[in-house]
Amino acid sequence: MARTEHFTAEDLLDFAREIDDTVSRATVYRTLPIMIKCALVRQVDIGKDLKFYLPNTGNNTQVAQVICLDCDRIFEVNAPFLEWYGNSIASKLGLTPVSQRLQVSARCEALRKSGACERRALKK
Repeated sequence: MARTEHFTAEDLLDFAREIDDTVSRATVYRTLPIMIKCALVRQVDIGKDLKFYLPNTGNNTQVAQVICLDCDRIFEVNAPFLEWYGNSIASKLGLTPVSQRLQVSARCEALRKSGACERRALKK
């Protein structure tokens, strides 16, 4: 089954073991850097010593990531302006961009107002 949501290395291990229960943790952790290098997945670092991964769809549209600090859910939002903005800023400084990302950390309004968040329940 193709995955479209962000996942951790441990999630990938669980997915792999659904197919073959002999897959080892070491195999998953050794394979992830290769998958990143081959552009099969993208790594998303949200801090907290936790890395998430997302299958690479081949879509070159720049995205901004909005991370919910309450449930660690990651939302990807198309940000076609991002490349232009990064190039403009770097150019003004006499630099050439190599990579760029926009990452916004946010708190859940529903959780703050009512004490419950529908997305938080889905994450568990």
